[in-house]
Amino acid sequence: MLTLNNVEVVYNDVIAAVRGISFEVPDTAIVALLGSNGAGKSTTLKAISGILKSQDGEIEDGSIEFNGVRLNEKSPEEVVRMGICQVPEGRRVFDDLTVDENIRVGAFTRKDKNKVTRDYDFVMDLFPLLKERKNQLAGYLSGGEQQMLAIGRGMMSKPKLMMLDEPSLGLAPLVVKEIFNVIMRINQEEGTGILLVEQNANVALLHATYGYIMENGKIVMDDKSEKLIENEDVKTFYLGLTGDAQKKSYKDVKHYKRRKRWLS
Repeated sequence: MLTLNNVEVVYNDVIAAVRGISFEVPDTAIVALLGSNGAGKSTTLKAISGILKSQDGEIEDGSIEFNGVRLNEKSPEEVVRMGICQVPEGRRVFDDLTVDENIRVGAFTRKDKNKVTRDYDFVMDLFPLLKERKNQLAGYLSGGEQQMLAIGRGMMSKPKLMMLDEPSLGLAPLVVKEIFNVIMRINQEEGTGILLVEQNANVALLHATYGYIMENGKIVMDDKSEKLIENEDVKTFYLGLTGDAQKKSYKDVKHYKRRKRWLS
């Protein structure tokens, strides 16, 4: 469904944030894009959703395609109409609008009013707490409730692919569990593909079918989720130190083996 081929992104014509990455998200799949802060994950999502130009960034090379249509020059509105939505890091809800208004804003590109009503009801079924607070200003919601609202707002665009940027950030473990249960429902009941950007590698790999790991703007490892979870390097650098790693001094710890996908 989504294919990136050797994509390079620069900011202000100088800073190379993404350096020739290639990956794909098959139809209805859940794919995790993992990495530490500054690895280029959020920039990758912005390149796909078309909002790079508003932040002085541009795709310098490579191609992004969605169902065979090139996205490189598409506007954010065109990308949404094609069936891609991005739930941004930090929720970014409209604080001065009510929960109800925030959710309905997500359907601004749609004209099928009957189906919009159906999807509104689906969102309220997904998030009963939002239904209880639908007349409350979004700025007064808790962090977890705002994350629910951001996902619900995204669902109102009827996406074929939903891109989630750090949905677990700053949330308590029980809330994270609830959020990911909803993500699984969206995937299974609506057939919505998920591109999941996360620093919490453990929770991401437990829910995804395939994972890519970014480092310094490059894809350095990829595999099925169950294999990445068992990989010793991933355990050491993303899932917590292993017993062997605890015995090493810092200077002895090296970056795990970098392998370029296009050379494998």
